[in-house]
Parts: sequence; structure tokens; C-alpha cells
Amino acid sequence: MPTVSIQRDLLFTSLGKTYTQEEFDELCFEFGIELDDVVEEEDKVVYKIDIPANRYDLLCLEGLSRALRVFLKLEQAPFFTSVTPSPQVACKTEMFVSKSTSSIRPFVVCAVLRNLTLDQVSYQSCLDLQDQLHRNICRRRTLVAIGTHDLDSVEGPFSYEALSPEDIKFQHLFAEKEMNGKEMLDWFRSDPAGKHIKEYTDIIYDSPVYPVVFDKNRTVLSMPPIINGVVSKIGPQTKNVFIECTATDMTKAKIVLNTVVAMFARYCEHPDSVEVVQVRYEQAVLPGGETTPITSMCTPDVSTFSATASVENICSTIGTTISPESMVEFCDRMQLGPAKFSPDEKQIIVTVPVTRSDVLHEIDIIEDIAIAFGYNNVPRTIPVSHGAGNELAVNLISDLLRHEVSRQGFTEIMSLGLCSHDENFSFLNRVEGVDSLAVHLSNPKTWEYQVVRTSLVSGLMKTLAENMNLKSSEGIRLFEVTDVVLRDPRSADEKDIGCRNERRLAALHAGTVSSFETIHGLVDRVLQAFAVVPSAEYCPEAAQANFVQGLIKDGASIGEYTIVPNEHAMYFPGRGACIKWRPSGCEEFRDIGEFGVLHPEVVQKFGVSLPCTVLEMNIEPFIRE
Repeated sequence: MPTVSIQRDLLFTSLGKTYTQEEFDELCFEFGIELDDVVEEEDKVVYKIDIPANRYDLLCLEGLSRALRVFLKLEQAPFFTSVTPSPQVACKTEMFVSKSTSSIRPFVVCAVLRNLTLDQVSYQSCLDLQDQLHRNICRRRTLVAIGTHDLDSVEGPFSYEALSPEDIKFQHLFAEKEMNGKEMLDWFRSDPAGKHIKEYTDIIYDSPVYPVVFDKNRTVLSMPPIINGVVSKIGPQTKNVFIECTATDMTKAKIVLNTVVAMFARYCEHPDSVEVVQVRYEQAVLPGGETTPITSMCTPDVSTFSATASVENICSTIGTTISPESMVEFCDRMQLGPAKFSPDEKQIIVTVPVTRSDVLHEIDIIEDIAIAFGYNNVPRTIPVSHGAGNELAVNLISDLLRHEVSRQGFTEIMSLGLCSHDENFSFLNRVEGVDSLAVHLSNPKTWEYQVVRTSLVSGLMKTLAENMNLKSSEGIRLFEVTDVVLRDPRSADEKDIGCRNERRLAALHAGTVSSFETIHGLVDRVLQAFAVVPSAEYCPEAAQANFVQGLIKDGASIGEYTIVPNEHAMYFPGRGACIKWRPSGCEEFRDIGEFGVLHPEVVQKFGVSLPCTVLEMNIEPFIRE
């Protein structure tokens, strides 16, 4: 969630009213933002306000004050207009995109703000907004980079190209002399004056070509996403601003451009108007890597679009009945007006401006109506449970089991549900067969998240590897009670998902001497807690004990268990075991888990230097509805 720093007095002046800190804090709550902190900077009171991550229109003084004024019904939401210049003027702002940019940063969108009247405050606010956008939607300039230029200091038409670093030479904003592209990046990496740009240099540093924007006379406007040229530097005195946003994502580029022009078009001679720019692509690159013939587009597009929300869904989601008149008013206060109802009055139709790029779904409209209605005005109700208020049996038994295992000296962990293919298989000396039970991610972002885990052991081992400093005389004891996900063709017929969850218990003991009997004792205690008794073949003495006989006599036992050898390669030879359970009334034993001393190869693959004994068992057979 981004935090915006705004001078209190400037904000109150824009709102036309002075608030106490408590009053403004309440206003922020009502609008869905939060006053995070109040500080003093250069003898001025500064409000630090937390803004929702997708509300890019609130990241500057202009946007926030306007949104609050509309919310307070002090003004109407603005209507933005685009101006198409005459052919004589249009040719001087046209942007030509070379096909050479397709290999590094293929997209660019542009706009012109004419006859601006800026002062030092609005100029600084413009720079601050660019910084906020760069940190948020632009993902630190990797997706989009913004360039603002004094249009009167350069001459169009403009061109966007990609050249070798040595062929790009200009004086950037913080330099006293001309440098080539590589020299600039090295300067930002080494000179203290460029430390705030240093983090962006990695974006293009190793590329054979760098992006660059030229004017008609081959004057460099910028080398995105790094720095602008000194020639086109803007200031409070700038009257005409040329904006270019270069990007690797066209959708994000359009949102960023629309946000910038919507915030500062208010300072134009004709408020809330923006001049469009013709962008011509020599070769447009499509998402799939394909190319298209010469194409062109006019940017920005500041037109509105309509979106709908079901009246029934609005009322049921918020939890109260809201009149149609109130819904229209609430939409107007949240800059979603003018709003109206469909002929059958079952849907509300809102008008979404360019400033509300966060409105993507019906639920976004419902959220705005709920904010304007007031969260404190929503009636408090007790949620209705379709299970008569009872906890799910699988969760109840899991909670009880957590208490039982923790009383045996084990510490609970929570590991990630995704892991790498190797961690799930080869690290555990397991081979993925043709009929693998693992669910694979079709397009994993990193090698660490390739499959959904089919075993909890890898999570225990990774946690142990990160906490080897917790060595004690009794060793390290960890456990986890959670789900694994297994492929199951039978569930595809029922749920159309082709997989199922299985609740398991996994435990680990690691020490200078990892005692097999420690985990073995935990197995016996857990099964005893489940009222499962040892079989006569497994333990004749225990099977004849008064406690066991009492369970059998009273009918409390739900079966019996036995332990048999397990020669799986995950375990040290002769030190692995299978847990088998025979339900009451059945003749055959079923596999429900396994435990044993891990093979040294397994331990080493996870980077652990201690012997380890592990347990993993399915607890779902013991659930009683």
C-alpha cells in the first residue's frame, strides 16, 4: 500500500476547509484511506496517507483533493476532453517508433499539455506523482517509464529508437558534460549524485541496445527508463509539456499516461483538456512475439466507459437494502457518475472515467457504493452457517492434533504449498512416475514454485535448514498439520478439477543422534489419541493392556494398527517403517503413513548437517462426522 506525503496546509486549502487531526482522520476512514502518520518537515506539518494500491489517481495532491471534494459533494467529477490538433501542429508532435525498439522496450504512448500555468507547488507535485507511479504500477520502471519535456525547447516530430550505447550521446539532467549511454550508467552506479537512479541501471545495463527518444534535430529528450536530457528539462515556468511513456506493457503505459494528464490537465488554459499525439509504429510487436505491418494510434484516450452492477448483488454483499436514489448519489460521490438504472431497474449503470483504472469488475462498483454508504452504517449481523455453526470435522481434528503433538515437545511450522520439482521428488529420493500424483504449474514464475507439494517432508527440511542455529541438547522438533494436493481422476468427474486435498500430519526430529524411537513414540501417542489400538501381532503386551482392552470392550476403538518395514530409498536402509491401519470390522490393513531415519543423501540435498527422523501420515481416515 503506497504512502503519500502531502503538506497539511496545501491539502486543506485545496479542500476549502480546515480540519482537526481527528476530523481529517475520520474523513480518511469514511473515504477508504488511512492517515498513517503526522510529521514535521522543514517547519511544515506533513500528512502521510496510506492509499489503496490500485488507486493511482490518489497519489498526488491534485488527485486526492479532487477525490475528497467530489466525495464531500463540494464539486462535480471532471469531464476530460481530448483535442485533435490541426495537421500543421500534429506533424510537429508526431512520434515515430523504430522497429529496433522491439528487442528491448517496444511500446510508447504520448500526450501534450498546452498553455500550462504552474507554480513551484504544482511543479513539485508533478515530479512526486511520477516517482509514486514509478514505484507502484510501473514496477520501478521495468514496465513503464515516464518522460516529461518542455515542448518549446525541442522541435518535433519525434522518434523513438534503440541504438548501441556508444551511439547515444547527450548531457543528462545531473551531468555537467556530454556522455555516451554506457558512461552514464557507470556514472549513476558510482557517483553519489546519481544514487537515486542506480537501482534502475540494471534494467538495460547489459542490453546490446538502449532506448532513446530524439527530436527532429536528433536532440536527445531521454534515454528511458533511466534519465532525461538537460535540453528538454521542465520547470515551473514551462508552458507546453510533451509527455512520453515508454513501456514493455501497453496496458500499463496507457493507464500511467492517462493518470498523469488527468491530474495536471487542470492547469491548462482549457482545464481538463489534453492534446492527442499520433504514434506511428514501423513494426508493432504483439504479445505473442508476432509483428504486424505499419500501424498507428492516437494517445491518450480519455474517453469514459460504462460498467454495470446488479442491484441484488450490491444489497446482498453490503448486507442492507439501499434505495436506487441513494445508489446513484453514492456513485456520483465516488466519481462513477453520471449513474443510472437499467429499464428493469435490476442493474445500475455507472460511468467510469480515465482516473478510475481500478474499476475492473462488478465488485469494484459494490466496494465504492459501500464506502460512500459508510462502513459504520452497515448493520451488524451474525454470519449464517450452513453447518449449524459447527467447525468442519477435518479442521476440528487438526486443531486437537496440533495441541497433542505440541505437548510432545514439537514446534509447529507453516510451509508453502508450492515447491520445486526437485524438492518434491529427487531431493527425497523419489522418482516421478508416469502416473504422477503431482499437480504441475503450467507457467511457474520461478523454479521454486513448479509443483503443488505431495509431501510435507520437504517443507520441514527447508525450515530446518534455515534454523540450524537452534541446536539444543534435545535436538530440533518440528511438525505441520496441513494439506497436500494429489491428482485424482475420480474427482474430475465430480468437481471438474482432477485433484483432491489430503490432510496430513508430518513431524521431524533432528539432533546429533536422531532417535528413531522419538518419532516411533510420537506415532504410538497419536494413534492412541485417535483411539486406534496396537494389533496383537505388532505388540502383544500392549494389545493385552487394560487400557486397550477397555477401548475394545466399550466400542471406542476405531481399529488397530501395526508397523512393518519400509525399504523406500528416502530412508536409511533398515530404518524405515510403514504405518498400517485396519478399521473395525475389516480384514485387511491399509497404508496410512510412514516414518524413519532419512537417508544421508536426502539430508545433504537440503543442506542439513544433522541426522533426521521424519513422520508423515494421513489423518483423514480418523475423522468422525
